[in-house]
Amino acid sequence: MAARNKARKRAFQILFEADQRGADVQSVLADWMRHARTDPRQPPVNEFTLELVEGYADHIARIDELLDTYSVDWPLDRMPVVDRNILRLASYELIWVDATPDAVVIDEAVQLAKEFSTDDSPAFVNGLLGRLKDLKPSLRRETR
Repeated sequence: MAARNKARKRAFQILFEADQRGADVQSVLADWMRHARTDPRQPPVNEFTLELVEGYADHIARIDELLDTYSVDWPLDRMPVVDRNILRLASYELIWVDATPDAVVIDEAVQLAKEFSTDDSPAFVNGLLGRLKDLKPSLRRETR
């Protein structure tokens, strides 16, 4: 598995854990980093995972607003927890990380949905991220 793929998966797991526990995502990130330093079986949190989680944390409110606005028939609080956190992570990377091609972000998010969520989730994730990709130029202007 490629390093960035693993990093995205870890970032997703951190966001998911924070959501499930009702905890601050940065606190969960700090727990993961501390655990990696004290347990040799726990892989370290790499730089890309750190960048993704901290980037998401910097834009939490805007990302949740976008997902709530553009998801058809699925308010954020009613989305499956897995889908919500895959979308949060991918939305951050899609809108704010220029180094990753949009198609890669969407494909990686769809793969996470295939691995961790329902049979309907990959199409939902793909559709919503495709909509955000189409709106990306205006969404970026709105966030500045």
